[in-house]
Amino acid sequence: MTTANRRRGRKDRLKQVTDSETSAPVWPGLIGGRLKPLTPAEVLLIEEAAFSLLETLGLSQAIPSMIQKVTSAGGSMTDDDRLLFPRELVQWAIDAAQRGFTLCGQNPDQDLKIEEARVYMSTGGAAPGVFDLETHEYRDSSLQDLYDAARIVDRMENIHHFSRSVVARDIEDNALMDLNTAYACLAGTSKHVSISISEPQNVANIAQLCYEIAGGEAAFRARPFLTVMVCHVVPPMRFAEEACEVLECAIEAGFPVQLISAGQAGATSPATIAGSLVQAVAETLAGLVFARLIDSEVKAIFAPKPLVADLRTGSMSGGGGEQAILMAGAAQMGRHWNLPTSSIAGITDAKRLDAQYGAEKSLAVTMAAHAGSNIVTQAAGMMSSLLGVSHAAYVSDNDLLGNILRTIRGIEATPENIAADVIEQVCRGEGHYLGEQHTFSRMKSDYFYPEIGDRRAPRAWQEDGAHRVGDVAREKAREILSSQYPDHLPDALDRALRQKFDIRLTRAQIGRPE
Repeated sequence: MTTANRRRGRKDRLKQVTDSETSAPVWPGLIGGRLKPLTPAEVLLIEEAAFSLLETLGLSQAIPSMIQKVTSAGGSMTDDDRLLFPRELVQWAIDAAQRGFTLCGQNPDQDLKIEEARVYMSTGGAAPGVFDLETHEYRDSSLQDLYDAARIVDRMENIHHFSRSVVARDIEDNALMDLNTAYACLAGTSKHVSISISEPQNVANIAQLCYEIAGGEAAFRARPFLTVMVCHVVPPMRFAEEACEVLECAIEAGFPVQLISAGQAGATSPATIAGSLVQAVAETLAGLVFARLIDSEVKAIFAPKPLVADLRTGSMSGGGGEQAILMAGAAQMGRHWNLPTSSIAGITDAKRLDAQYGAEKSLAVTMAAHAGSNIVTQAAGMMSSLLGVSHAAYVSDNDLLGNILRTIRGIEATPENIAADVIEQVCRGEGHYLGEQHTFSRMKSDYFYPEIGDRRAPRAWQEDGAHRVGDVAREKAREILSSQYPDHLPDALDRALRQKFDIRLTRAQIGRPE
């Protein structure tokens, strides 16, 4: 690292203090990026391998509009119908990509500034199941579950972004499911929302929904509050044709997009961590080229999200050290190019809130965040290797993420924080710091206090019922769901939306009179 880079890094870290309210121990957008699992030489090796694969192997199954755009920009097609991306074109896509943009909330207080190594925590997953609050058993997820997840997250200060976490399995029609997924998320929280869209013809209706909520198309394009997540590839090195069409439609409609590659090591990507990372990076960069050829000003998020398999069984394994280091490496590659970056972390294999859950989630989320991923998805609520979501876990994860964010904030070694004068004063006086004004002044600004985690002595905990953290989190989730009905969508607007769109959540379900 050069002297200039070291100085810039120190300046950025110290700037964090001025970015916060003095009473807040953590806040959205803390600056990560200090964890670098790859050496500089390894970063360049991965870059060269990805560029070479795109230039010499390319990807198959490109859609006609992509072929036209890429070949017009210098790419070519092989005899076996693979689209090749010259490194000059890939470098162009990286060099001129949008940086420093805002992912807007419906409420401007929820805006997320995506720049440099600022870190935000997010949900995610598209799980087919929910760990029921009452029965403590898994069941199929519903549209109500999705809305409930959004409104719990709306209350969680350390979950900054809501990515669609469960599938509305009670709606069979794809177009209706996509539309109602968008509505349930946008009605449940004023934070920035991300969803996927199953078919290109469904984009227009969701765009119209967003335009109506924003007050017009121009207003939405100026402040887009919904990102479309697109898995534009079917690894290894093949485009997903329908998803590429969704990507094109979404960009043209004014949505920010998240470009996702999610191969599974040992199955759809190489078994080695480095090989899996190279393939994911190459596939994601191919999506970035296409996105920028559609609209050079697109707000695109680089999101290589390679996954890991347990090679004994072939099933996905999201809780191991391999997944954690892979996500940190993916985030580091994003930071290498200074691209807006998203990583997948927190997809524990645990089936409930237990020791395995906490250990696996803490490991993966901490590493991705410290490596500087701008949006860490699946960081809250997700369990059972992406097959299930727990509403109670959103509440307990809010504590976990607060503690992780505190580690990202770091030590902040300044003359004031080192407090040499206070040390001298205490040593010449009382001999302890408990009564010092310096101690009182830092209680709230420097220390994160959990809401669900219990720090009492064993006797006090036992006398109060000896409740496990999962029990406390479930009770808090029940309290929120019985009373928290967001009202950022004005009542007249909600009624107007129901006149234009087939909204399946009833007015009663969102806490409003019919």
